[in-house]
Amino acid sequence: MIVDDQMMVREGFSVLLNAMPDIEVVGEAVNGREAVTKVAELRPDVVLMDIRMPELNGIDATREIVASGTDAKVLVLTTFDLDEYVYQALRAGASGFLLKDASARRLAEGVRVVAAGEALLAPTVTRRLINEFSKLTQTPRVSALSRVGELTERETEVLVLIAQGLSNAEIASHLVVAESTIKTHVSRILVKLGLRDRTQAAVFAYEARLVSPG
Repeated sequence: MIVDDQMMVREGFSVLLNAMPDIEVVGEAVNGREAVTKVAELRPDVVLMDIRMPELNGIDATREIVASGTDAKVLVLTTFDLDEYVYQALRAGASGFLLKDASARRLAEGVRVVAAGEALLAPTVTRRLINEFSKLTQTPRVSALSRVGELTERETEVLVLIAQGLSNAEIASHLVVAESTIKTHVSRILVKLGLRDRTQAAVFAYEARLVSPG
């Protein structure tokens, strides 16, 4: 589902995505309030969410959609790669972000990646975002620190590597274990911390100061 207050953006993305054999645009919304309602009705796998919209912005809409318990993943659309609201959107539950000038191929791949439950943030982008907005959390968040204690030593190690941008295969190679073992660790980390995906896990690791910005 595509959410944007600009008709040309909605129509353009809709044409690009519907041209893909494995992607179907099931609906559109012109603001965050309509998006929340339509997600409940249409149950899309992925929501392409603009941030700056009337009535209800993309951040608050993302928060409401995530809180509703839907399986829909939110992919934030932004004009700038360091939009001041992107970090807030990720904390609200978004699974990643794309620039509005992304190519059709990048857009489609982004939808597929997020639909599969993976993060859509390249390690360098994640670090730049956290570094840019680290002033918002100069000290470790108390809630994050308390939840870190629920993880085993190995799970904490895996979480740090996730935040550094390593894939499951790369983490497995680094720790000299089977990739299936890492998948199990990742699943347990997400459950214990109440996180939806690897993007939130990376943000959590930075907020808990398990990884330093930069």
